[in-house]
Amino acid sequence: MELIGKIIQVLEERGGVSARTGSEWRMGSYVLETTTDRYPRKMMFEVFGADKIQQFNIQVGEMVRVSFDIDAREYQGRWYNSIRAWNVDRNIVDPMMQPAAVPAPDTTPFGAPAPMPTSAPAEAPFMSSAAEEELPF
Repeated sequence: MELIGKIIQVLEERGGVSARTGSEWRMGSYVLETTTDRYPRKMMFEVFGADKIQQFNIQVGEMVRVSFDIDAREYQGRWYNSIRAWNVDRNIVDPMMQPAAVPAPDTTPFGAPAPMPTSAPAEAPFMSSAAEEELPF
């Protein structure tokens, strides 16, 4: 899945040591606000791993497209959602930020007839009398 939006907050990075493997881990959390919806929504997502955090280098105010996976896990009888980004792309164009297309001004003098269209209207295809006889109506 993916969303386009603006990063509105970078939360404090967390880290620790895995109980199973003994290896060190880091996780960054970020809040994105959608800009393509009529009513903007917010989503908090995580980036797991020091290498990914450094690679993405997400900053407040950036417009990004976040590709992510959603997963849920159970812990002591309660369920928790996890939204983890696997790609962050800055090379996007936000449709809400683009100016609307402005029609060309009408240069026809007041009272003058409207210009004729340059292309002829499409004609009905020719149908032979034999084909007409085969029609059920």
